[in-house]
Amino acid sequence: MTRPELLAPAGDWDCARAAIANGADAIYFGLETGFNARARAKNFTLDDLPRLMEMLHWHGVRGYTTVNTLVFSDELATIEPIIRQIAEAGTDAVLVQDLGLVGLIRRTAPELPIHASTQMTLTSAECIAEIEQTGIERVVLARELSVDEIAKIHEKTKMPLEAFVHGALCVAYSGQCLTSESLGGRSANRGQCAQACRLPYELICDGADIDLGDQKYLLSPQDLAAFALVPDLVKAGVMSLKIEGRLKTPEYVANITRHYRQAIDAAMAGKPVTFTPRQIEEMELSFSRGFSPGWLRGCDHKMLVPATSSAKRGVLVAELVAVDDRRKRVKLELFGRLKAGDGIVFQGNRAAGQEQGGRVFTVSQNGRRVTGEATSGIVEVDFPRGSVDFQYLVPGLKVWKSDDPALTRELRKSFSGELHGRDLPLTIEAAAQVGKPLRIVVKGEALGQFEFETEQALEEARKHALTEATLTEQFSRLGGTGYALEKLTAKIAGQPMVPLSLLGKLRKEMVARLDEARQQMATRGRTIEHDLVLSQMQAEVEPPRVEPDPAQLIVLTRSLHQLEAVLNAGVGIVYADFQDIRQYKEAVPLTHEFQAKIFLVTPRIQKPGEMGIFKALAKHGADGYVVRNLSGLKFFTELGQPCVADFSFNAANELTVDWLRQHGAVRITPSYDLNRDQMLVMARHGAAHLLEPVIHQHMPMFHMEHCVFCSVLSPGTDKTNCGRPCDEHEVQLRDRVGAEHPLKADVGCRNTLFNKTPQSGAEIVQPMIELGVRNFRVELLYDDPPAEIARVVDLYRQLLQGSVAGEEVWRELNAMNRVGVTRGTLEHDRDPLAII
Repeated sequence: MTRPELLAPAGDWDCARAAIANGADAIYFGLETGFNARARAKNFTLDDLPRLMEMLHWHGVRGYTTVNTLVFSDELATIEPIIRQIAEAGTDAVLVQDLGLVGLIRRTAPELPIHASTQMTLTSAECIAEIEQTGIERVVLARELSVDEIAKIHEKTKMPLEAFVHGALCVAYSGQCLTSESLGGRSANRGQCAQACRLPYELICDGADIDLGDQKYLLSPQDLAAFALVPDLVKAGVMSLKIEGRLKTPEYVANITRHYRQAIDAAMAGKPVTFTPRQIEEMELSFSRGFSPGWLRGCDHKMLVPATSSAKRGVLVAELVAVDDRRKRVKLELFGRLKAGDGIVFQGNRAAGQEQGGRVFTVSQNGRRVTGEATSGIVEVDFPRGSVDFQYLVPGLKVWKSDDPALTRELRKSFSGELHGRDLPLTIEAAAQVGKPLRIVVKGEALGQFEFETEQALEEARKHALTEATLTEQFSRLGGTGYALEKLTAKIAGQPMVPLSLLGKLRKEMVARLDEARQQMATRGRTIEHDLVLSQMQAEVEPPRVEPDPAQLIVLTRSLHQLEAVLNAGVGIVYADFQDIRQYKEAVPLTHEFQAKIFLVTPRIQKPGEMGIFKALAKHGADGYVVRNLSGLKFFTELGQPCVADFSFNAANELTVDWLRQHGAVRITPSYDLNRDQMLVMARHGAAHLLEPVIHQHMPMFHMEHCVFCSVLSPGTDKTNCGRPCDEHEVQLRDRVGAEHPLKADVGCRNTLFNKTPQSGAEIVQPMIELGVRNFRVELLYDDPPAEIARVVDLYRQLLQGSVAGEEVWRELNAMNRVGVTRGTLEHDRDPLAII
């Protein structure tokens, strides 16, 4: 097996030091300048970069800068010089989400390696094939892939693959979550995720509330912990194992990096990767919502989301036996370790503010205070005054240890003071022959190759001839130098003799030469031309043109009922996005009877083994396709079919729009992360006639591999045994403010949670028409009465004809819809960068 890279997160300097000290091969980090998917981390400044890279490179660690958010048109001029500075500082690679930005980086800094972020939602070899020509050198795979699926991808691509092995799991596909944007103007595609998946939800099935008991956190997965799967992942073709956590503490980075270093080293030595209960407990104490293999062993929806909590709790150590409210003391039955100073939390309703916890002041057992750790039996525990509200404590509650100060101190020692990273491995080849100088060839990781020779020829030994064992012993004496002998081979002819003093001198000379090379490596950078590339690229994109044709209305339908109502309303182009794709057999001829055109919509995700869905869609004789992933775009353009690239491509600037045009898209739906002003700027800078904005819709918030239907409405665990409750029931999730958001499943059994309230962009239509936009989309969700559907269609048709103003459409929609309507992401002064 090829040794994989261990990639650790670094939200600040201490985290970077913790990663180095505990065995990371590389770190990834963001900048304060923005454009990184963890804007709430401390991050680094551009001025920090040269010093950071020097520290990393001296210790043989690579550094990858995250530029993994969408970039709006009016920000391209800002990010271009940032890319230059990143490249000049010697950064080893950048992680990127935005397809347009990939092209800008490649032209601005041709030698800077680019890694496709998991935000790019690459889930198959077919998707990866579409970005290979962009110069991307590595792909960070979606977390939702299993080990078997990763292996299938590796079989069909030469692209180096990176996968997450530890940390928090998003319930939605990265790059496809619009919840924070939809509900609060905080875009996950801009690094401002509000973590709505960690909030409580109530389930409504067919109009009735379902009592799920303690299961409130229906969208909050357990954390990923795949240490036991390291050998399988390496065998499957993963070359970089990634730890999540740029918002975590340096102690977390130290702890998790150290354990995965051990796991990788054991796997490479052919040993089983097994951790003791204490080692697992140590990892859980740094951060844990409960450990799981995530999706790596395939889907098990019940295991992935137990739904009883969403917070860090740590290690289950006890059960509450009795409460002494007068003495402010509790009795616990221990089945884990506990000592004074540890932090604990009691089971409780966190959402209602009833979850209690605090720092243990004393632990007593059998009437005596325990000075060390108590490990079993009944103990009495008290707390500092006022830290615990005892009214919420009742016997039977579970107790978790959430913090261990002694462990925290131990972890902090690893990166405090003088920094000692992993010794750089050396391989040495020696050649010794009587009558010739001793020749030593040294190869160091990322340092190159060096040759040394003795000044004089070797004499024949009278007593102790040179052996490979002697050479190995002498060149292994590298303690404190920052190097370690990994392997030495020797070709010895005859019986040469070499004094030990001479070998010591050679060893010192070798270390000096290596240090010199190491310093050069640490301070290496790149020389970047400072020509303005952006203006050249903008001049190359297809220019905007104002078509003489009138603006046309396109309506997306999600059922035959909606389709028939829309066709009867006289719509000439319709899209069909049905859960049951067998119904397309009826939908296509029905549309053609009305002399209208119909485009079928692909699923948003395509995994290994799912190309058959595209083939099934292609059989129905549709007039075109709305594609939502790269493999679908490739498949249908090769068939010569018109393709609309949908919102899931996250086209947020004219460079991305032009990339999609060059790859076959006849129209492109702008990213839902754009507000009104940003969309207008993009239309001015690019080919406005190619744009197809959605001006009425229920925002698709979460798009998930996780199936809530299976998790709570079925005895099964995955789509093979769930019984498909999604076909039988209408489900909504009620959030904390009482909004009931509809949940739908697609043909791949992936769930989408839609915003209850529709949003209208009616007020943006006229300025978009003036810029040359001619295609506008309305999306339906509910099977409303045909007359109501026809009224919505007629309002937008009049708007496009100029018969009514956008504000009038907005007001009437607001009045006719029982939950109202919002301007949503197309609010005039909405700022997706705002933290609210």
